[in-house]
Amino acid sequence: MEHPVTPDRRYFVVRGRLWRRANPHLSERERSRLVSALMTARRDVAAAKRDNDPDAEHDARARVDAAKRALGERGPVWWDDGAPDLNRHLVRNTSYAGWYAGLA
Repeated sequence: MEHPVTPDRRYFVVRGRLWRRANPHLSERERSRLVSALMTARRDVAAAKRDNDPDAEHDARARVDAAKRALGERGPVWWDDGAPDLNRHLVRNTSYAGWYAGLA
């Protein structure tokens, strides 16, 4: 099932919460490279947890964060119209509430 995407394409909604989407201005090649790095880092987090290796887990989590920032999902917003970052906000508490209610 696809998660609903806000009309401005900045967020998708999961269980009533907004999650920032990747920067659409990235080239497909760059986006693909960053997603690959993200997935590798996430697998490395899981492996480090299984191996009970806090140093490796810390390193892997830092790589997850770096990839998500490069994708535009964390850190400074990728849009430039001054709109606030509503990442992780409940959609019902944002300007998207009416749009979301209309989906039902």
